[in-house]
Amino acid sequence: MSLQLNSVHHIAIICADYEVSFNFYTKILGFEARNVYFREDRNSMKCDLFLNNNYVLELFSFPDPPSRPTQPEACGLRHLAFSVSNISEAHQFLLSAGCAPEEIRTDEYTGKQFFFISDPDKLPIEFYEI
Repeated sequence: MSLQLNSVHHIAIICADYEVSFNFYTKILGFEARNVYFREDRNSMKCDLFLNNNYVLELFSFPDPPSRPTQPEACGLRHLAFSVSNISEAHQFLLSAGCAPEEIRTDEYTGKQFFFISDPDKLPIEFYEI
């Protein structure tokens, strides 16, 4: 017998400033917020974020979470990656939205183009052409 995984169900993100991160993921990246809760016993917000009607991310707030170590890269989740149809349009949109996207690069193994931005808590987010 072996474990039969179907897909990734969701990814959870803890943010330092819930409103800033909520606005980033919904207004800039275009996620739809559903099931927004304040968990009084934890003094914590929880929000389910959907992309194209698929449950993708959970956004959490907690009082005084430690900062994410980013440089040099630390063990753990390295980055989130989203596929896009037009890498240049995605880059330009994020630039015009006030984000600071890195230069578009080409994956040496696949020949596909990609770039990174950081969310409000410095979580690296990759955009990868399909």
